[in-house]
Amino acid sequence: MPSAIVLKGLVKEFSGIRAVDGLSFSVERGEIFGLVGPDGAGKTTTIRMLVGVLLPTSGTAEVAGFDVVRQPEEIKKRIGYMSQKFSLYGELSVQENLDFFADIYLVSGREKEARQKRLLHFSKLGPFVGRQARHLSGGMKQKLGLSCALIHTPEILFLDEPTTGVDPVSRRELWEIVYDLLEENVTIFVSTPYMDEAERCSRVAFIHKGKILALDDPKQLKTTSGREVFEVKVKNPRQWRESLEGLPGLLEVEIFGDKLHLSFPKGGMEETALKELLARPGGAVESIRKIVPSLEDLFISLVKGQPSGG
Repeated sequence: MPSAIVLKGLVKEFSGIRAVDGLSFSVERGEIFGLVGPDGAGKTTTIRMLVGVLLPTSGTAEVAGFDVVRQPEEIKKRIGYMSQKFSLYGELSVQENLDFFADIYLVSGREKEARQKRLLHFSKLGPFVGRQARHLSGGMKQKLGLSCALIHTPEILFLDEPTTGVDPVSRRELWEIVYDLLEENVTIFVSTPYMDEAERCSRVAFIHKGKILALDDPKQLKTTSGREVFEVKVKNPRQWRESLEGLPGLLEVEIFGDKLHLSFPKGGMEETALKELLARPGGAVESIRKIVPSLEDLFISLVKGQPSGG
């Protein structure tokens, strides 16, 4: 089957500044694809072009086989879109919001009733159908937004940072709903700044300043990073970080709580040798161990490897 989403050299400029800079990749049907990066990286701009809200400056993109410039209305019939900010109607109740979006997508009768019942069960919003949307918690608002985006059973679902500002329990519940959708062969395109959520995706693309830095499944990205990471537990990690600058072969050193992550080229450092290099009077180093590089380790190294002007 053809890919669900295809981008070829997609560019978006605002006042001469490239927010999205030549993106080219495809998303296969039935996968969770994560666009991962910090605020301002170009995630939302990319999604807005793919859902037909924003016109590209150049390049092409197809969603569900339709061109985003020439056939945006055909795309909108086949997708669900949950924007970054809560965009439902606060004065309407949960039930009224579901009814409204069902009417927009021409879902009616028994089909409408069955879908709403199922979505209320999915989202655990059944006991709150009469509550105004503005009085819902952050997590409940996100689940209502997701339910409204799913009311017409879309082929492809776009989620723009769906868990930002959401409590841990609601985050987990949202991802449970997403995984349930995968079983129904819904393609999911999600943007997130969170590396733990990137781990949940079939494949991820790291985006920084509008450019893709790496794209693969999370496990493959970590195993082919070409580096080894040592976790060093110390007292006063900030002081240690400064003193480690210039350590032979060291690529990066980052603070993670009371630990440091020291990155070296693969094969460039042995644990015993590192222990000797870090040996100091007073036993300030509590433990050293080699760990699998995290996606955060990899993303930081990729960003640091970019030219300072771009």
